Amino acid sequence: MKKVSLAILAVVAILALAVWAADVSGTWEMSSPGRNGQMMTRDITIVQDGNKIKVTMPGRPGPNGEPGTPIVGEGTIEGNAIAWKIVRTTPQGETVMEYKGTVDGATMKGTTKRMDQEVEWTAKKK
Repeated sequence: MKKVSLAILAVVAILALAVWAADVSGTWEMSSPGRNGQMMTRDITIVQDGNKIKVTMPGRPGPNGEPGTPIVGEGTIEGNAIAWKIVRTTPQGETVMEYKGTVDGATMKGTTKRMDQEVEWTAKKK
């Protein structure tokens, strides 16, 4: 009986964490410094299913400024902690970018790893 009660309690706790996760679905305006240090702003879209998220980010623009192919990453939201990974294919091979941050209502902030650098980013919900 004790094992059953503990199992039920564990399931309730997991469901409660999923409910408490911040709602991050929608379009966000994300800002971070580019390669030359100037701030870049782009829209990202997040689709949330419980504590799992899919993040769609714009691809790199082409040589004439045309939009690049969007890149989709996956991650999680636990409480107000958010994290996702994007894999970009470049002429030098695959590059993995890890985004980690915190959500505070309609704003987010965090860091991303780009190769051996850590860059700060912010985002506002549209």
